[in-house]
Amino acid sequence: MNIHNLEKFCDEMEKVAKEFFRVLKKEKYCAILIGDTRRNTMYQPLAFMVMQRFLKVGFDLKEDIIKHQHNCKATGFWVNKSKEANFLLIMHEHLFVFKKNS
Repeated sequence: MNIHNLEKFCDEMEKVAKEFFRVLKKEKYCAILIGDTRRNTMYQPLAFMVMQRFLKVGFDLKEDIIKHQHNCKATGFWVNKSKEANFLLIMHEHLFVFKKNS
């Protein structure tokens, strides 16, 4: 499924979070690796939007590990676009580690 609307994407990720919470045993962990995005050259903190959905269904956030993307390369389109629109390329992702405590 390819979802371009960020709110709809977060709604679908909340369904995933609910299912993870349902099947995961108490005191166990799950983790997701997710990056942020841009819409109309503006930074959108997608990772934090999804993290909020996991917290909403009952998970606790154990860790937020930042994964820096070394040797990150962009297509010519994004390199040129970033210069035109005056924005930086996104070169990190979040590895959220959640714990089910209840």
